[in-house]
Amino acid sequence: MKHDDEQDRLPSARPQSLMFSFLGIYVLGRDTAVYSGSVIDVFARLGVSEEAVRSTLTRMVKRNLLARHRHGKKVYFGLTPHATSVLDDGRRQVWERGAVNRDWDGTWTLVGFSLPGSERSTRHDLRSQLVWAGFGLLQGGLWIAPGTKDVEATLAPLGLGDNVTVLQARALKPTESADLVRKAFDADQIAERYRAFLDRWDTAHPLPSAADDLARQLFLHTDWLQLVRQDPRLPAEHLPADWPGIRAETVFHTLAHRYQPSAATLAASVLDELALSP
Repeated sequence: MKHDDEQDRLPSARPQSLMFSFLGIYVLGRDTAVYSGSVIDVFARLGVSEEAVRSTLTRMVKRNLLARHRHGKKVYFGLTPHATSVLDDGRRQVWERGAVNRDWDGTWTLVGFSLPGSERSTRHDLRSQLVWAGFGLLQGGLWIAPGTKDVEATLAPLGLGDNVTVLQARALKPTESADLVRKAFDADQIAERYRAFLDRWDTAHPLPSAADDLARQLFLHTDWLQLVRQDPRLPAEHLPADWPGIRAETVFHTLAHRYQPSAATLAASVLDELALSP
């Protein structure tokens, strides 16, 4: 268990990660844009400077995640279709998929690739995308993930074509699925990340130094989304009965519902929104 001062320490999430949480909760699905000044006011509650907020908004515009909308002398920021797709995926990971894979059907998605030495940067990007999509390295050039994965959508931006082979398979004797989990994934590291989440949030009064429940809500969602995005959702049958992800998921849902009413009231009092035409 952490000491009280460590439990109270605000998370060190990147402004962009917090921005994704904010947009996912308060902009996604609303057909509105938000005034930059009111976004700055929200992020001041998180200890994020005005300069960092403006830099993050500008960067997200350049990445086609946000679009500027001018109304009088004010600049509002709304979601692009690309951002909507990214945020929808995050929403599904948080609210629909769950942290524990209890319905695995015994299949694996396999990805093999062979790239020349000159493609070192592409190889790095490919590996990063595979890890992000829940794959683990089984052996040289062969990556696996439990269940069916939409590899085409994940790897399409890299344009690798024939350099990548994608298959779906089942383990056959003498290979055991439990051995594949052990070889390709670091379950201890995944469990440790869940325990760190529990150290921060599974307390009577999480983050007492946070400004209010709006700040706690955004920190909580950011912590949780980063956690589940790093979790390959290994089959429950190959995890310990006391897997910390089970408890962590319960804690997240409990706190998310606890913070929502007061956070929404605070956000409504701060945010300046512009309705966008359909």
